[in-house]
Amino acid sequence: MRPFLLFLAPFALAAQTAVLENAGVRAVFDLAGGSLIELELRDMRLNPLTWDSNGPAPRPRGHFLCFDRWGQPSASELKNGMPFHGEATRVSWKLEHSTAGEARMSAHLPLAGLSMERTAKLAGQAALRVTETVTNRNKLGRMYNLVQHATIAPPFLDETTLVDANARKGFMQSSPLPNPEEPPVWWPMAMREDKAVNLRHLKDDPNPNVVSYVVDEELGWVTAASPAKGLLIGYVWRVREYPWLNIWRNVEKGKPSARGLEFGTTGLHQPFETLVAKQKIFGRRLYDYLDAGGTATRSYAAFLAKVPAGFQGVAKVSYDGSRLTLAERDSRRAIVVETGPLFPD
Repeated sequence: MRPFLLFLAPFALAAQTAVLENAGVRAVFDLAGGSLIELELRDMRLNPLTWDSNGPAPRPRGHFLCFDRWGQPSASELKNGMPFHGEATRVSWKLEHSTAGEARMSAHLPLAGLSMERTAKLAGQAALRVTETVTNRNKLGRMYNLVQHATIAPPFLDETTLVDANARKGFMQSSPLPNPEEPPVWWPMAMREDKAVNLRHLKDDPNPNVVSYVVDEELGWVTAASPAKGLLIGYVWRVREYPWLNIWRNVEKGKPSARGLEFGTTGLHQPFETLVAKQKIFGRRLYDYLDAGGTATRSYAAFLAKVPAGFQGVAKVSYDGSRLTLAERDSRRAIVVETGPLFPD
């Protein structure tokens, strides 16, 4: 399965990237597909978001957007040109406006008839706040999905990387329809045939390949920590906007090659016809809907933190309106990331 001071890059790249940077962190967006392709602490220069689909540009890279769908189109949609995961990474994004520490960019999806406006702003010394507004440009209402496909890869990702989240009940995408959620699994565990698998870890076996979970708290969070390299990347979002967390795992030549930390509006990796037939899993909807001319706005934040050698992973992430506190598993230690406000009122 699968597949800060703001400045533009040097003139030759000006049409391709937007770079946000302050004393603590650097973020780079690829306008050929809209992906967040770099997020790194300036004094470490280790970028977790190095994954690349390696196709022609525009293409999915790093943290990319699955929009207007997550997964494959129907056979007829594919024949008409709709790509896997939608058009968002297959079109060029326009840099609309930029100031110190902030960029606004937009994209239009010609087949879906949807558009997006994104504002990215650095928050504190180690966080990035992103707000995205979807508009339905069609003369009729339509269903859609939006999944943030944040993808970590080597050299940050290796066999020692620890993934943690406040996910709860879940199911394997490989489980048979019409009821793949029966019986459920519980984070961080999943099943491969009759064997339990802990998804916090990835070594040489990527199965189960994709597992989807719901979150029951007001804020969802997911982190990936590399104690050997001293770095953690994480995301936090409002569960009312993104009720699902989808975990993708991939291995190449016996080594971890990618992990998708994917939060979004759906947890079923199927064409819309199947989503309509299923409607909900665990009481959560599997798609969203916009009337003609309608808009919907969602936000999330990405953050980085240094972690000590021997770090055991994250037990809990708390947010008090100005900082994130990461409590270490099986420890009294905590890491604080000063962010300021992360979500619009």
